Amino acid sequence: MTRTRHLPTLAFALTLSLLAACASVARVDAGGDVHAFLVSVRDNDRQAFERYVDRPALKAQMESRIVQAARDPRQSTGTKVAALLLAGPAADLAGDTLVQPRVFRVAAEYLGYSPSTPIPNRLAIAGALKYRPDGRVCAVAKRNGQCLFVFTNEGGTWKLTGFEGDVSQLKGVLR
Repeated sequence: MTRTRHLPTLAFALTLSLLAACASVARVDAGGDVHAFLVSVRDNDRQAFERYVDRPALKAQMESRIVQAARDPRQSTGTKVAALLLAGPAADLAGDTLVQPRVFRVAAEYLGYSPSTPIPNRLAIAGALKYRPDGRVCAVAKRNGQCLFVFTNEGGTWKLTGFEGDVSQLKGVLR
C-alpha cells in the first residue's frame, strides 16, 4: 500500500526530470545557432545573419507591438487610428531597416558583447539561454532577467523570431 501511495509523486518527479532534460537538450542545440548568429552580428556578415533570422516573424512581432502601443488608453483617438492604420507598413519598414547585423550589434553590446570581446562557446551560450514552455529559447541580459532575443527552432535551425527588449536599446543605430 505504501509503495502505490508514492507512485503519483514518483511519476510527477520523473515527468519534471524529462522536461528538464528536454529543455537542456534544446538549449544546447540552440547554443550553436545562437553562437553563429552572434558571430554574424559581430562580423557584420549579412549572408550568415539571414540564415538565422526569420524576417516575417520579426515583422509580425513589430506590428503586434505597434498595435499594442496604439491601444494604450493614454493615447488620443487620432494617434490610435493612425497607429492602427500604419502598423503594417511601419512594421515592414522597420523590419527592412532594423533587421540588420549592425542594429543587433547595439543590443549585443548592451549584453556585453563588443566586436573586441570573444564570443562564448556553444555550451556557455546554451547555459545563458532561458528555455520557454512553448519550446523557444531566449537570451537574457542577466541571469533570470528579461528576455531580449527570442529564437525558435525552424526546420532544425534556431532562428531569431523576436526581440523583446526595450526599443530604446537600439537608439542611435540609424544615424
